[in-house]
Amino acid sequence: MPGENLTRTEAQERRAVIDTQSYQVSLDLTKGAEVFGSRSVVRFTATPGGATFIDLIAKEVREISLNGEQIDPSEAFADSRIALSGLQAENVLIVDADCLYTNTGEGLHRFVDPVDGEVYLYSQFEVPDSRRMFAVFEQPDLKATFQFTVTAPAAWKVVSNSPTPEPIVHDASTDSGTQQTATWGFEPTPRISSYITALIAGPYEATFSELTSASGRVIPLGVYGRKSLWAHLDADYIFDKTREGFAYFESKFGVPYPFAKYDQLFVPEFNAGAMENAGAVTFTETYVFRSKVTDAVKERRVVTILHELAHMWFGDLVTMKWWNDLWLNESFAEWASTIATAEATEWTEAWTTFAAMEKTWAYRQDQLPSTHPIVAEINDLQDVQVNFDGITYAKGGSVLKQLAAWVGIEAFFAGVSQYFQKHSWGNTELSDLLTELEATSGRELSTWAKKWLETAGVNTLAPVIAEDAAGVITRFAVTQTAPADYPTIRPHRLGIGFYNLDGEALVRTHYVEVDIDGDRTEIPELQGLQRPDMVLLNDKDLAYSKIRLDDRSLATAIEHLSDISDPLARSLVWGAAWDQTRDAESPASAYIDLVLGNIGRETESTTVRTTLSQLLLAASSYVTPENRTAAREKVADGLWALAQQAESGSDSQLQLVTAFANTLVTPEHAGVVGRLRSGEETLPGLDIDADLSWQLLNGLAAIGATDAAAIDAALAADNTSKGAEFAAQARAALPTAEAKQAAWSSLIDNADLPNTIVRSAALGFVHPSGVEVLGDFIPKYFDMLVPIWEGRTYQIADYLVVGLYPRSLASVELRDATRAWLSSHQDASPALRRLVHENLADVERALAAQSRDAED
Repeated sequence: MPGENLTRTEAQERRAVIDTQSYQVSLDLTKGAEVFGSRSVVRFTATPGGATFIDLIAKEVREISLNGEQIDPSEAFADSRIALSGLQAENVLIVDADCLYTNTGEGLHRFVDPVDGEVYLYSQFEVPDSRRMFAVFEQPDLKATFQFTVTAPAAWKVVSNSPTPEPIVHDASTDSGTQQTATWGFEPTPRISSYITALIAGPYEATFSELTSASGRVIPLGVYGRKSLWAHLDADYIFDKTREGFAYFESKFGVPYPFAKYDQLFVPEFNAGAMENAGAVTFTETYVFRSKVTDAVKERRVVTILHELAHMWFGDLVTMKWWNDLWLNESFAEWASTIATAEATEWTEAWTTFAAMEKTWAYRQDQLPSTHPIVAEINDLQDVQVNFDGITYAKGGSVLKQLAAWVGIEAFFAGVSQYFQKHSWGNTELSDLLTELEATSGRELSTWAKKWLETAGVNTLAPVIAEDAAGVITRFAVTQTAPADYPTIRPHRLGIGFYNLDGEALVRTHYVEVDIDGDRTEIPELQGLQRPDMVLLNDKDLAYSKIRLDDRSLATAIEHLSDISDPLARSLVWGAAWDQTRDAESPASAYIDLVLGNIGRETESTTVRTTLSQLLLAASSYVTPENRTAAREKVADGLWALAQQAESGSDSQLQLVTAFANTLVTPEHAGVVGRLRSGEETLPGLDIDADLSWQLLNGLAAIGATDAAAIDAALAADNTSKGAEFAAQARAALPTAEAKQAAWSSLIDNADLPNTIVRSAALGFVHPSGVEVLGDFIPKYFDMLVPIWEGRTYQIADYLVVGLYPRSLASVELRDATRAWLSSHQDASPALRRLVHENLADVERALAAQSRDAED
C-alpha cells in the first residue's frame, strides 16, 4: 500500500491551509469493465500563496487545472496525490481522470452476478477510499457539499446521497454498438465528509415507502437489492424497523432526521455489515435471507439497521475532526442501536445479545497486546484501519452504557440532544460532548473520561462475603483489580443481584445498584441479609468489567446455569465461565462439560451462537494436545445428541446441527452428516436448504469425507455468488497437502480474486481438522507478510494476514516462529505488526490454557 497513507500531522497542516466549499463530480460509467471516467470540480479557500495536495487514486489523469492554469499531470500526480501550489484566497480545481473499478469492496466495487450476468456497482469509502472515485481532500474535517452527475446505462437505477432525479436519456456508441444511456444530475448534498458520500448503480430492484419526520417533513424511503435475490428481500419488515428507529431516535435525540431521504441498499460482496452513507446506507447481502437463518442473525440485522440509522446523527450530522475520535461515531451508534432495539422493537432482549456478543468481543480485544484507549492514538490512515475493532465498537458502547447509568439516562439523552443542536454539520472532539453531558447531569466528567476513555485495559471485580453461623451476611465488599500493564482502577455503577433456587428455577430475590471505586468498596446495605445461593456482580450488565463468582455462587451457577430465569443474568454467567477458561483459571475440559450440559436449554439465540463458537475453540485449541481428538469427538457426539433432542424446527436445532457439522471427527460423524445432506436421514422440522446443505458439505470437506468433484457439482447446482463463497471455503478446507497448497497459491499468487472469495477460502484453509498439514505453511506464511501488505489493498491484506495465520495449530512452533518474525521485522508497518502481535497473543493464550487443562 505504498503512497496511499496520510498522517494526522499532514491532515492538520492541510486543514490549516485550506477549507473546502463544494465538489461537482461527473462520473461516466459507460467506459467498460475496467475504468470509469471521473471529472471533479473542487472549490476551496486557502491561505494565499500556500501549497497543499489533493488525494486521488487513478489509472490515468488527463487534465489538472487550478484557477484556469493547466498543470502537467506527469509532474503533479504521484503517490496518490496531486501537488497544488500558488494557491489563491478562492480556488477552483479541475481534475479529469480515469479511475479503476475494484473487486475488493473498497472504492467503487464492480460485481457481475453469475446468475444472470448483470453488473452491479456500489461505493465504499470509509476510511480513505472516496479518492478511488474522485479527486478529494480525504479527511473528515474538510466538509463540503457534493453534487454528483452520473452517466450510466439507461436501464440502471442510480442512487446517491441526494434524492434520485429523473434521468436524461440519450444514445451512446460503444465498442459493442449503440446502447441507450442516461445522465442523472443530483442536487448538492448538505456539508458532509467525503467518506459518507455514495454511489450505487445497476439494475437493482427497488420498492418505496415514506414516513413523516418529527419536523413534519415527509421522508421518502427506499429498499434496493439485486434481481436474483429480490424474491428473498423482506422490504416491508425493513421499513417497519426503520420507522420504529426514526420515531425512537427523533424523540430521544431531540433533533429531526437531517437528510432529504433514506435509502437502504443490499449490495453484493460487501466487507462489513453496513455503511452509514448519508441517506444511502449500504448493507451486506448476508441480511437477505435466501435460506433459514437463526434468530441471532435476524436480531443482528435489526441492530445493524438501527446502528446505521443512528449514524445519520452520530457521524453524519456531527462528525469527528480526526479518526482518534472514531468512537464518537461507532461507540455511540452501537449503544444507541442496542437501546433502540430493546425499547422500540420486538427484540426486547437486545442487551442480552450485547452482553453475549459485543462485550465478549470487547473483553477479548482489551486483553490483546494491541489494546488501546477508546480515544485512540491515530497517527495515520493505517492506524485507523486496524482500529475498527472491539474497543472502538463494543467497549465504547459498553462504557457509554456505564456513563448513561452514571449520569442518569434522561440527563444523558438531554446532553446528546444539546450536542447535536450545537454542532450540527460540524466536526467535534471528545471535550465537546463532555461539556454538554456535564451541563445536563451536573456531574464532573473529566476524571471519569480520563479513566474510562483515555486508558486501556479491563478491570476484574470480585465479591468478598462474610457470614455468621445462620448464614446472615456480616460483611459484603467488592474488590477491583487491574492488569499490571494497565493498572487503572475505575469508578463503576454496578448492579448486585441475589439469586435463590425456587423449585427448578434460580430467580433474582434481591437487587441493589451501587457506585464502587478503588481497590475495595464496602457495601453496607447488604449486611444483615441472608446469603443467597448465588451472588452475581454486575447484574443487569451496567458495568464494563470481568467478574468473578465466589466459590458457593460458582458451584450453584455451574449446577444450575440453565435454570437461571433471567436471560441477561445467564449470559453474564456464561461469559464469566468462558472468561475464566480463556484466562487459564479453569480447565477447558470443564468448560466443555458445562456447555454440553446446559446449552440445550438456552433460549437466547445469540448466547447459543457465541457459546457454541467458544466451545469449538476450547475443544480445538485450549484442551491439552494429548486429549484434543477425544475432546473434539466428545463435543461432536454431544452436539449431535443435543440436536436430536432439540425442538422440531427450532433455532437451537439449526445451530446445533451447524456446529456439529463444523466439528466432525469420526467416519460415523461424517456418515450422519452425509445422510442428512442427502435426505437419507432426517430430523423433524430441519429443512436442508441451500445454505445448510453447503454448511454440511463444508463439514464433510474438512475431514476429507468428500472431494473436489462433489464441491464442483454443488456449485453447478447453486451457481450463485453465495455458492461460490461456500465452494471456495470447502475446497480450501480439504485436509490434504495438495488441496491446502492449491488454496494457498490461489490466494497468494492470484491478486484478482474478489474480497468475499478471499475471506471464504482463508476460513476453510485454517479449519482445525487440517492441522496435520498446516505446519508446512508456517514458513510460507511469514514469507508472504511484507509482500502482501505492500502489494494488496488494506482489506485484502487484512484478510490474508489474519485469515491465513494457522492459529488452529496452537503450538510452540507457531508461537516461536511468530516471535522470531516480530523480532526480525522491527521496521515493518506498525499496522502489520499489530495484526501479527494479535495473532501471537491468540496462540500464547491457547498454550496457557493447554497447560491449565493438563493439570486436571
